[in-house]
Amino acid sequence: MLAAAERLFREQGFDATTVRQIAAEAGLSAGSVMAVGDKHGLLVAIFDGWIDAVHRERDRGRSEQPSADTVDDVIALIEPFVDYFALDLELSREYAATIVRGRHDSAIFQNLGLTLIGEIQQVLSRAGHDEDDAGRAARSIYFAYLGILMTVSNGALPDDVGREGFRDVVSLIVNRPEK
Repeated sequence: MLAAAERLFREQGFDATTVRQIAAEAGLSAGSVMAVGDKHGLLVAIFDGWIDAVHRERDRGRSEQPSADTVDDVIALIEPFVDYFALDLELSREYAATIVRGRHDSAIFQNLGLTLIGEIQQVLSRAGHDEDDAGRAARSIYFAYLGILMTVSNGALPDDVGREGFRDVVSLIVNRPEK
């Protein structure tokens, strides 16, 4: 059902897609679709499910060795999510608006957010940051990532400018001089 909903949302647009169309595409009744959630709930489930799958896949292939460039390592953690948002900015804006409204719980602000912060913290720790510093830096990078996503998805910045700005933020945090 979620695959059918995502396909229709991307092909026709979120607003133009109806629950009945999703049900027909998935071979279900409209009531079965509504039992799972309204369109906004389905949208959150689609994005959150995809984000969760990225984290699970990363768990299987994680390297414990740092590369020569910590900034690149951090960017590599974030890039799949930025790429996914960039696939369809209109749908990404709808998702962002839905989670900001607060009517639908999203794992992005709960376990998925904590997972990403933990992944960033591990990269920073492997690169030599002490545990407390790595934790603070990881949270700062995560919040900057959310801000850049929202700024790019609303059209205030082009995608390439947002990515460059995010890289600057990560570089500033990762390479900040010691006190």
